[in-house]
Amino acid sequence: MTDPLAYYVEREFAVPVERLWSAWTDAAELAQWYCPVGLSVAPRSIVSEPSEGGRWSAGIDVPGGGAAYFWGRYTSVVPNSRAEHTMLYSVDPDEFAAADESGPTHLVVLDFQAREGGASVRFSQFGEMPAEMAEGARQGMESYLDSLQAYLDANPA
Repeated sequence: MTDPLAYYVEREFAVPVERLWSAWTDAAELAQWYCPVGLSVAPRSIVSEPSEGGRWSAGIDVPGGGAAYFWGRYTSVVPNSRAEHTMLYSVDPDEFAAADESGPTHLVVLDFQAREGGASVRFSQFGEMPAEMAEGARQGMESYLDSLQAYLDANPA
């Protein structure tokens, strides 16, 4: 990996690693929680094909209209252990619909670990990013993990 680490977040959950993996890689589950607290997932925006070369995407509705869009491809998948995918970003719905992967990308690495009484996930984003933007992205991902916690609390099995 040649790109620098922009930021990471890590969280433990009181569910088995298989449950955490499913919540993070199953498209129907992602559609229920993959957004910061107080926001919502854009309808029909979630795709998750967790195998090497598989697509993933998400749109997050933002207050006042519009959305933030993310997409890419899985580059490596080890079930219940690790997933890596590219990530592109836009606020333009036409760019999201085109899902052009030729632009600058970041790499996201998700490391899952079974722990006593549960499991953890570490979300790491690699790529060039100004420090203040990286800190904002880190805080945003903390909020995503808060949404994941609420989802798992309501859907433990």
